[in-house]
Amino acid sequence: MALSLSGVILPKLMQQRAFSVSAAVAAIQKLTRVRVVDNSALGNAHHHRPPKVIHVYTKNGIGKVGDRVLLAIKGQKKKALIVGHKMPGARMTPRFDSNNVVLIEENGNPTGTRIKAPIPTHLRKMEGEYSKLLAIAQRFV
Repeated sequence: MALSLSGVILPKLMQQRAFSVSAAVAAIQKLTRVRVVDNSALGNAHHHRPPKVIHVYTKNGIGKVGDRVLLAIKGQKKKALIVGHKMPGARMTPRFDSNNVVLIEENGNPTGTRIKAPIPTHLRKMEGEYSKLLAIAQRFV
């Protein structure tokens, strides 16, 4: 049965509203699968399970670029920094095809010596915190 407004029958197509609730538009939260983009031994090791986020160190539990997360990777807990995510952000900020992270140590130093994926340039504003990470990055977007 079609909806009628003042006697006019609208087709069924006009009644339906399509919207997407896919994971691609959600930010990084608990149980999100991520891709390690540095050359650390743990990040490069072949594993049958992808690394997953088990905690996001923010007030609301949603991670954006520049936030720290705790990963479960190969049966270990490691801290990481988000350097790219699928969710579209503000204007002139890049959107990536995968959720990218770089493994870091407890003190904030990167575990690897190179970063294989491009890094967003607005991470340079947080230079004091991540100066060593920016030093090993090869490409910026």
